[in-house]
Amino acid sequence: MSKPRTIILGASHWHVPLCTRAIREEHDVVGISDRDVSLVRVLAEAWNAPVEADWRNLVDLPDLGLAYVFGPHNGMAEKCFALIERGIPFVVEKPLGTSLAELATVREAAEAAGVPATVPLVQRDGPVDRWLAKAGRPTYQRTSFIAGPPSRYLDNGNPWMLDPVAAGGGCLANLAPHFVDLFLQSSNESAGTVDSRLSSVLHGADIEDHASLIVTTTGGREAIIEVGYAFPDSPLKRYCSFTSAGEAGFASINSDGSATFTSADGITESALINVDSDPLYDAFVRRVAGTLEDGFQGLPTLAQLEDAMRPIWQAYNHHGGTEDGRP
Repeated sequence: MSKPRTIILGASHWHVPLCTRAIREEHDVVGISDRDVSLVRVLAEAWNAPVEADWRNLVDLPDLGLAYVFGPHNGMAEKCFALIERGIPFVVEKPLGTSLAELATVREAAEAAGVPATVPLVQRDGPVDRWLAKAGRPTYQRTSFIAGPPSRYLDNGNPWMLDPVAAGGGCLANLAPHFVDLFLQSSNESAGTVDSRLSSVLHGADIEDHASLIVTTTGGREAIIEVGYAFPDSPLKRYCSFTSAGEAGFASINSDGSATFTSADGITESALINVDSDPLYDAFVRRVAGTLEDGFQGLPTLAQLEDAMRPIWQAYNHHGGTEDGRP
């Protein structure tokens, strides 16, 4: 079977290197774009693909079968609309825009046009998700995911991530969607009330470097989600820990991957799992390739991303954002 002719928009995004090998093996990359083409020359060589500074020069290439949408969040919707207009299936990074309204408009347009789209919410069905599922449908869940300092975005060619206009927010908009999504999917309920705290005290940037979110579902289930850019620049990359309490018992995971599950009848089992999220992007690309002909069946949808982003934009709104949540 021939590989889909694929374009990569905004290719200097820090997740792209995690996907490079899988994209090369699964897709026929016929063009990549970035506002600073010097940042993506290595990718162009790896994929043997031409580079354009303006993504608009790529969307009208003939016989395109797939597009990946990266880049500053405030330009994502425009790229998605262009792909929808041309009927090109696409993968788009979260948060897809800088407001809930922007995301909803793209979702509505894609659905109306019948254009398949998916989102790399890569924690789904990953090692953390599978271990927490041992506890059953969560009644109470807690996540702590503390990544490296915001200065890393200056070092990896994405300085716009420190601009609240271009990024739409800080660690909450960037990191929390994965874990709100896991909770909503596993609880099979919608978010009801949202409580939050945001802080930029540690680094003093224009975007928050620490955020705490309490999401309570319509059925009273609760998730406490803490995210941040508070970990030092280190080979360890990040701190993370997780717990989930459900009818089947209590599951927990530590930052070193040590995990325990205690069943409702008091029996405890232990394991060591991989909590590094980086390898999950390669696996996601391969699932994209395997489901493209079926419209990304089984992968995250734009509607599910919208559900995950709703409490996040509500939190920004509570802290002085605009009416639809944008800081």
